[in-house]
Amino acid sequence: MARARKDPPRTEEPTGAEVVPLYRPRKCAICGKPTVRPFHPFCSRRCADIDLNHWLSGSYTIPAVEAEPGGEGERRDGDD
Repeated sequence: MARARKDPPRTEEPTGAEVVPLYRPRKCAICGKPTVRPFHPFCSRRCADIDLNHWLSGSYTIPAVEAEPGGEGERRDGDD
């Protein structure tokens, strides 16, 4: 039987640059606390669930202004 080669444990610290985070620290979109990686862009599951509830209940909407009749490019009855 062949034995698997075992590398000796490293005793020296790696040299080079320090670890750079993948994203800049930001504040939670709901409560303003610092975000954590598992729930980014939120600080906790609670804030993520609150945001999901806002989406599902229709709280995140963009108000629309309907065009008035007779606006530019529209025909009115009697205009020929």
